[in-house]
Amino acid sequence: MHEFKLPDMSCGHCRAAVTEAVKEVDEHAAVNVDLAQKTVTVESALSREQLAGVLSEAGYPPAA
Repeated sequence: MHEFKLPDMSCGHCRAAVTEAVKEVDEHAAVNVDLAQKTVTVESALSREQLAGVLSEAGYPPAA
């Protein structure tokens, strides 16, 4: 399981965009978005680096 801090995420649209981006590359991924904390937790077979790339491409680069 991987957790990312996404400072640019702020609304329901962001939640949907993040979830959709992950599901496009791994349809079996479990995605849990916490808007209040600006975090997303992903259970996936993909590596942390791959997921970070997917999130960045969707416009939500993880904080370092």
